[in-house]
Amino acid sequence: MALLIAACLVVASGSGWAEAAPNAKAAARSDSKSSGNKRSKKKSSDKGTKKECSRVNGKKKCKRVAMFQGHNASRAKLRTEPLAKPSGDVWLRAENLAQEVRVNIYKDDGSLNEGSLAQLDELFRCKQTGEVRAVRSELYEQLSRIYDHFGGKRVDLVSGFRFAERSSSRHFHASAMDIRITGVSIRDMYAYAESLDGGNMGIGLYPTSGFIHVDFRAQGEPSYRWTDRSGPNSGKKSKKSKKKSTNRTQPARKPVS
Repeated sequence: MALLIAACLVVASGSGWAEAAPNAKAAARSDSKSSGNKRSKKKSSDKGTKKECSRVNGKKKCKRVAMFQGHNASRAKLRTEPLAKPSGDVWLRAENLAQEVRVNIYKDDGSLNEGSLAQLDELFRCKQTGEVRAVRSELYEQLSRIYDHFGGKRVDLVSGFRFAERSSSRHFHASAMDIRITGVSIRDMYAYAESLDGGNMGIGLYPTSGFIHVDFRAQGEPSYRWTDRSGPNSGKKSKKSKKKSTNRTQPARKPVS
């Protein structure tokens, strides 16, 4: 009789373990699914951000920052005093063309030198199509101010006029430039460019690519500021297509002596 009771207890115990095992597996699957959902949500929330690390007191600290941040510039921070006339000197090298020029954009009487502007237009030409346009002269004056301010160091042009570009871009309208100066912090360049803005200017900081963007906008358009950490070739490559002229930019200047 004792043996029979013991056998029953063993069977009952075995049955209990048999039921517990599937429950444990289900719980494991549930935990795994939950963990997967958390990873999926984290990955989704990381979209449009970039990991940025720095060292503070010898310790590495990382955080996720937005790839793009932009805002209208406060009117209170815009320049109210008129800008002093620059020297007119420009030393510019187009990185994508491996060409450079040194010119003065003014004649002796202080008027604009069309021949010098035409030489700069050639360096600003569209890399993809070879199209040349008359770049907005105010942009060249700002370029000369930047050149003067940073001690006459050569300015490197990353991108100028872009004919194969969306029409909303100031590059398409020949009124924008992406520039850098060897040995000069782009944040210092950005801060100085901001000090030149009396309205209708766009100024962008590109810390990953290492340049600043400066443009002029239509009269009445608010000034804009942004930081873009995406880096070069981060977007999808678009197929090259022929674009009909929309006459939204001035035709190229003809070089004169």
